[in-house]
Amino acid sequence: MKFLEQTPAFLFFTGKGGVGKTSLACATAIYLADLGKRVLLVSTDPASNVGQVFGITIGNHITPMSAVANLSALEIDPQAAAQIYRDKIVGPVRGVLPDAVANSIEEQLSGACTTEIAAFDEFTGLLTNQSLISQFDHIIFDTAPTGHTIRMLQLPGAWSDFLEEGKGDASCLGPLAGLEKQREQYHAAVQALADPQRTRMVLVARAQTAALREAARTHEELAAIGFQHQYLVINGVMPETEAAHDKLAAAIVQREQSTLNAMPAVLVNAPIDHVPLLGFNLVGLPALRALLNPSSAAISTSEISTTASCPDLSSLIDDLAADGHGLIMTMGKGGVGKTTVAAALAVELARRGHAVHLTTSDPAAHVLAAIGGEVENMSVSRIDPQAATEAYRAQVMASKGKHLDDAGRALLEEDLRSPCTEEIAVFQAFSRVIREAGKKFVVMDTAPTGHTLLLLDATGAYHREIARQMESTGVRFNTPMMQLQDPQQTKILIVTLAETTPVLEAASLQHDLRRAGIEPWAWVINNSLALAHPTSALLQQRAHNELAQIQAVSEQHAKRWAVIVLQEQEPVGAARLQALLKNSIEETDNNTSLS
Repeated sequence: MKFLEQTPAFLFFTGKGGVGKTSLACATAIYLADLGKRVLLVSTDPASNVGQVFGITIGNHITPMSAVANLSALEIDPQAAAQIYRDKIVGPVRGVLPDAVANSIEEQLSGACTTEIAAFDEFTGLLTNQSLISQFDHIIFDTAPTGHTIRMLQLPGAWSDFLEEGKGDASCLGPLAGLEKQREQYHAAVQALADPQRTRMVLVARAQTAALREAARTHEELAAIGFQHQYLVINGVMPETEAAHDKLAAAIVQREQSTLNAMPAVLVNAPIDHVPLLGFNLVGLPALRALLNPSSAAISTSEISTTASCPDLSSLIDDLAADGHGLIMTMGKGGVGKTTVAAALAVELARRGHAVHLTTSDPAAHVLAAIGGEVENMSVSRIDPQAATEAYRAQVMASKGKHLDDAGRALLEEDLRSPCTEEIAVFQAFSRVIREAGKKFVVMDTAPTGHTLLLLDATGAYHREIARQMESTGVRFNTPMMQLQDPQQTKILIVTLAETTPVLEAASLQHDLRRAGIEPWAWVINNSLALAHPTSALLQQRAHNELAQIQAVSEQHAKRWAVIVLQEQEPVGAARLQALLKNSIEETDNNTSLS
């Protein structure tokens, strides 16, 4: 594999959600550790599942992996890091200041911005802590889906610039003093990230148009912040030998090859590796070792059951449409098909004559591409963090800055250059969109789990602050969080795949939502092979492995649920999206394949 040649100290695996970053990062860590290298595997994903892949609990501390000599792992837990940060600030003033003041300080430090800063501080420490670095030959970063990762990699430079230029009067929940002390660490992190002798970025993608488009966009954004030398891994490629045995496999091979032949130009000259699709879930050491050595994996098809009887997506539509309006949100791990499911629901509701607004909070989503053009009764939008931030800055300058003198306006402009401003701007855009659900259907495709949970953190922090302010007034109020918690106003669909890790992560998401007082309405299992009746040995094995996960969803996790069968055609455009409502394969004359 090209990306393993002359491996530098730091390796980053990034890409669109669901392309296999965690599996590749874990397999690489094992591979290097098996060579005798001292390896630290780090997850910077707020919804990390590294522990699930290895089948152990890791957490927010360096944990030796007893089953693999030379390997340790660490999951940067943003919430734990933020709590440590809050305790560091609030602890010394408790008992000194009045309780109300101390509680107010802690509440101000409860937002997603503080969470981001605390996690980022740990991240930069891993790049610059010489005592820690000396203990390992390689530190491998399994990162969050692309949008969150770009944000994390931009932060060392963003905070360095802010500290260089700012006047120390930021409204960023008070962490500026702590950041000021870390100025040298952030500069050192910027240098480490930009040095190809120390850092290698590995873009992971699938042989799919959307994944390669996202990889190309990521390539350009990373190059802009100093990552000039990037590697590309195409993961989960269908072996051409399977095409002779199965119509669905042949369709997959044809479309993948067509997609790779039309790869975005910016990626063509990068060092490229191809990792074949395997017949089993990538959980546990034998499976992870087989990922980079497929010949060690055996597939047995004797006495395999591959079929299941399941409710389809159409079984959910009548209940969703009953009130004539409301907020419908698709949530889940990256790459499970949230955008496709949201688009299919929106198209069907619009076909029934309802006014529908289809939108996304995912910086990497392409809902307009999913519906393939204009649809009657439907409007389409995207919450663009950059555009939302610029609009917010302009609004604040026009209102708060209106009566300030030149010095005051300059100070306000510097304050608004803080990376925390994006959190506020995206939250406000999110709030405006969901308010529309009182009059029409708003179908929202959310960002991958970790990014969505951070947005919900901001929503919860806003709710707590409003509740505190209104507590003694007796005035009734309604916040976005209250709308999300009301099952009459909001219906959340958790989207997953019938695979071990996506189902475990979906269950974890459901737990987090319930802790926030939000009850998921239904689960949707997307791209099921168990309903596609495959004849390929590899696809039969994968279909058989799905059955236990479908059973777990139906019996343990979901109050209501539905399954979408894997299609031969890419589900783009209104007609093909409607075909997803029934559990049957939409065939095509030219035999193009699924997404």
